[in-house]
Amino acid sequence: MQGSKIPELVAIADRLKEIRKEKGFSNYEHIAFELEMSRSAYWRLESGENFELKTLIKICKVLGVTLEEFFHGISIPKPDKKKKK
Repeated sequence: MQGSKIPELVAIADRLKEIRKEKGFSNYEHIAFELEMSRSAYWRLESGENFELKTLIKICKVLGVTLEEFFHGISIPKPDKKKKK
C-alpha cells in the first residue's frame, strides 16, 4: 500500500489537525511538546500514518476531548456482503 493512503486514516489525520487548531494549538510543534513526542513523529500522525490507540488516547487527554468527540463525523464504510456460492 506504499504511496496510497487509507481514506479512514486520512480522515483521522484531518480530524486531529482540526481539533488541535480548535483547542488553540496553532502549530503541531506545540502539541508535540505537550505529548512529549518529536515534531516529526507528531507530523506523521497528521499526515495519515497509522498509529497506536494508546497514542490517540493520550492525544485526546491533552486536547480535552473524548474518543466519541474525536471520531464524530468519521465514518468507516461497511464491508460488502457478497454471497458465497
